Amino acid sequence: MKMKWFAVATMSAVALAGCDRSGDSNDTKPAPVAAVPKNVIFFLGDGMGLTTLTAARVYAVGEDGDLTIDTLPESAFVKTYSNDAQVTDSAPSMAAYMTGVKMNNEVLSMSADTVAIEPVLDANGNKLGNACGANNGKPVPSLLELAKSQGLGTGVVTTTRVTHATPASTYSHICHRDLENDIAAAVVPGGAGFNAALGTGVDVLLGGGNQFFLPKEKGGRRADGRDLITEMKAAGYTSVSNSSEFSAINAASTNRLLGLFTSSHMSYDLDRDPSKEPSLAEMTSKAIDMLSKNSKGFFLMVEGGRIDHALHETTAKKALQDTVAFDQAIKTAIDKVRQIDPELKNTLIVVTADHDHTLVLNGYAKRTGKTSATNAGVLGLVKNYADGSIAKDAEGAPFTIIGFGNGENRTQGSRSLMANLDDATVSGNTYHQEAVVRMPAGSETHGGTDVFLGAIGKGADTFTGTIDNTQVFGLVKNASGL
Repeated sequence: MKMKWFAVATMSAVALAGCDRSGDSNDTKPAPVAAVPKNVIFFLGDGMGLTTLTAARVYAVGEDGDLTIDTLPESAFVKTYSNDAQVTDSAPSMAAYMTGVKMNNEVLSMSADTVAIEPVLDANGNKLGNACGANNGKPVPSLLELAKSQGLGTGVVTTTRVTHATPASTYSHICHRDLENDIAAAVVPGGAGFNAALGTGVDVLLGGGNQFFLPKEKGGRRADGRDLITEMKAAGYTSVSNSSEFSAINAASTNRLLGLFTSSHMSYDLDRDPSKEPSLAEMTSKAIDMLSKNSKGFFLMVEGGRIDHALHETTAKKALQDTVAFDQAIKTAIDKVRQIDPELKNTLIVVTADHDHTLVLNGYAKRTGKTSATNAGVLGLVKNYADGSIAKDAEGAPFTIIGFGNGENRTQGSRSLMANLDDATVSGNTYHQEAVVRMPAGSETHGGTDVFLGAIGKGADTFTGTIDNTQVFGLVKNASGL
């Protein structure tokens, strides 16, 4: 039996050898299969709680309309509590999305045992760096770093300072979010304090906050004398600082882009001068144009950051308009990506918020429709749904549809002794809605309610039910193969 097996095997080998055409001039080897690009766009509406999202919908398109975010086919609710607080701040909440780790309030992309050490101040009240101390936790990898390690393009777009908590959580690791000089240094390739996990660096970085990139003699806040913008130019970045320079950028011929349009945060959308600052949608579009050149794909984080700031101010109109601008950026991204991935088979787009605020919708208001120059809409006074008459509180005074649980505009004494409110007043750009609990100016707090998450594209159907913010990291990672 062994001899028969050997004979058959030998004959088979000879026959196969006779069929070998590897040396034939007509032989063609199959071309290597190109890797399928994988794209992730993570949208973060800072402070965009469910009530804010609802109010923004009514403000923009009326009660029966839909924002782009409303049309996303998959959805979930997200728990936002941090490692040490029932109500989170932006640092650990966004970092939980980016790293899958619960951390303490104020901490950025570090292990759960990291203590949030307040930064040291100099004689002028400037925040100094290197205040974290030795052996205070350790960095945990972010989705952006994982994408970079696989050779994908990477980008960060925001309307806040690029060193603010949300964008910073994608590319830096530090014990306290206020150490923005250190955070800025983390993104400069080859410089002192550079985050080596970024490899050659973040490819696109757009937003505000040049003060943390410039030395004091150039109007910045760096005491070390470094000009990080100059350093980034030396590292191959094209730098722009206004809309005209930004518009002139040719994505096809630009490999790395740094856009810092303001000293601090960018303007609210209601106040934005288009000749000086591009819109969030425009920045998102340019970032996709640049990053989609990478055949392996890209990871892009886009933040509508000033929604949160307007809510802290209790200036509802600013918050709702910035939410609409954020929604326009989502639409722009979906339309843009469909040009390269029509069915979104290789692209995951996730839209969510990092935390809630205390904004509420009061009373039994009749439907208002969208806000316009002649209609205060959801920004106006509560009017009775049956007869349209102005609703009154227990003291006989009118009140607004939108209010806050806490904020700076708490009525002192009886509201009946105040001048009656009207729609023109309460729908103004800078009107501060009334609050129940009085807080210092600009210090309305976050809320602890779950937030909405919507998704579309590859792996979007895995986002269901009520999930923890740390679970979002794993779902994005698995869906995208990062």
